[in-house]
Amino acid sequence: MSKQTYKVCFCFRRRFLIDVQKQDKATREEAQAIVNASSSLLHRNGLHLDAFFKYLFAINNSPLSSLEVHQDMDAPLSHYFIYTGHNSYLTGNQLSSDCSEVPIIEALKKGVRVIELDIWPNSDEDGIDVLHGRTLTSPVELIKCLRAIREHAFDVSDYPVVVTLEDHLTPNLQAKVAEMVTDIFGEMLFTAPSGECLKEFPSPASLKNRIMISTKPPKEYKAVKDDDVVKKSRDLKDEEVWGREVPSFVRRDRSGDKNDSNGDDDTDDDDEDDGDDKIKKNAPPEYKHLIAIQAGKPKGGITEWPQKKYAEKIVRFTQRNLLRVYPKGTRITSSNYNPLVGWSHGAQMVAFNMQGLGRSLWVMQGMFRGNGGCGYIKKPDILLKSDSVFDPEASLPVKTTLRVGIAGVPADTVMKKTKTLEDNWIPAWDEVFEFPLTVPELALLRIEVHEYDMSEKDDFGGQTCLTVWELRQGIHGVKCRSVKLLVRLEFV
Repeated sequence: MSKQTYKVCFCFRRRFLIDVQKQDKATREEAQAIVNASSSLLHRNGLHLDAFFKYLFAINNSPLSSLEVHQDMDAPLSHYFIYTGHNSYLTGNQLSSDCSEVPIIEALKKGVRVIELDIWPNSDEDGIDVLHGRTLTSPVELIKCLRAIREHAFDVSDYPVVVTLEDHLTPNLQAKVAEMVTDIFGEMLFTAPSGECLKEFPSPASLKNRIMISTKPPKEYKAVKDDDVVKKSRDLKDEEVWGREVPSFVRRDRSGDKNDSNGDDDTDDDDEDDGDDKIKKNAPPEYKHLIAIQAGKPKGGITEWPQKKYAEKIVRFTQRNLLRVYPKGTRITSSNYNPLVGWSHGAQMVAFNMQGLGRSLWVMQGMFRGNGGCGYIKKPDILLKSDSVFDPEASLPVKTTLRVGIAGVPADTVMKKTKTLEDNWIPAWDEVFEFPLTVPELALLRIEVHEYDMSEKDDFGGQTCLTVWELRQGIHGVKCRSVKLLVRLEFV
């Protein structure tokens, strides 16, 4: 039959928006926009089926409710999940790959907001290199990395970039770093007023186009605070509970009350900062002044994942402080872990090897596709309530059901598989799955496409991962790299 026979009339377009796309208040103008978006395929002022399907796969029919920044960006940094890289300078594995500024540029162009640099003395001990220490990785000069950050920090997002320095330098080289960072970043560099530690983190909105430095306090005044570390480490058994499902090391970045133990001790989360006051008197002013976020590191690795008695404490800690989780050193192939375990406990900086591959990285990329891809995702209210702290280990009732795997908190993690179709140029599965969700605020919809040929070889066709709380109901075109799926989403 001719295409004219199936011309999509105006009434149908509006009913489609209301009944199928669940746009209850759809206007005549919105219905007309379907036609306008496919103007090249108009036929006698109408829309034939080819054009209608073109509309379904168009970018303005994205499954996400917004492709722009739409969340409140005026809360403290601790209220956001932040797109975080780990060993951002590595081109490959953790043991023998090259170090370069290129992976840093690539990460920034993908929206990553936290860049990690391990800084060491060069072979002549008169300059600074970036490399993965005590491995066979080849170094890159720090100045190249800093220049790359300056040039590309805000290519895709105006929101702040945090540069985490893993410092292995002598005091004289720290002074060189201070001069280098100040000269290269210039007015982009954010420092706390009068060089004081922050009592509360600023908001992402107030830090637009700014670069922050996070590192441990200079080593030469570590001895001054050793007594305080012992005094203030009494409650830090919390950290010992991280790591069963995610065999990672945990590092804490703290505002105001943050202390460093140089990897040998840990500090608690009380708000005393007497020790910091003593430290400041002995710190090199040039280097100390750079540090907007002072970093501390717990002793050793984490041996067990949080038990119920610790989970709520960790969530409460992250309501005011920054928590950074990063891959365990044994992940020499630059593999990653399940980021949702960290997010469900409130960890803002779940650090990933961006040069890696696999489903964990897809989930990370899916999360930060949200909120316009700006690199900052506002934590759900359940993680910010001070009167009723969220327990990620608790059994919760179902809040909603997504009818369409889902990656999320353990209770919401499930993967379902369609039937396999014989070779078909336009496969149509016509299957419906339902996923009951207890915490939809932390859930993601992950879709994979695989092709199985006669030899039963699994050819990967594509994948995508979408934030559930931003999904629009209705029929939408979902792009999985080179393939596209037509998917209907519904909350019941």
